[in-house]
Amino acid sequence: MRRSPRLARIDDVHRLALAMPHVTVSPGTQNRPVYLVGGRSFVFFRNPRPDAFDPETGQRFDDVIVIWVPDEGDKLAMVQDDSSPFFTTPHFDGHLSVLLRASRVGEVTVDELAEVIQDAWLSRASRRRSEAWLREHRPGWDRVR
Repeated sequence: MRRSPRLARIDDVHRLALAMPHVTVSPGTQNRPVYLVGGRSFVFFRNPRPDAFDPETGQRFDDVIVIWVPDEGDKLAMVQDDSSPFFTTPHFDGHLSVLLRASRVGEVTVDELAEVIQDAWLSRASRRRSEAWLREHRPGWDRVR
């Protein structure tokens, strides 16, 4: 994938998720897309829920994207910094995912977003599919495991 310092846009979320192999898209509830690999979601646009809201107004966020992560360490690294656009809520304790508001996608570069979405796909794809993708896109990955 071409390296780009450009800040990400919401259409990049869709484009990057669809660029991964074996992806299907479900319309989800309220026509909020769910990107799946092998029937397992790896990125989805969430309906407004009571656990993600504006602390000043109490209004539920209507633009939350759920992105799977490989493990709890990755999740913590992404959400610990208060300036990070990635966050979590108590509802997602123990769930290997981070949340990102669509309105904050532009706080990460396309390259950063691509890495997060690729890792999400890798965490949900079958071992065979993951290893095939890694051989092609991250040469030498098997020597550092």
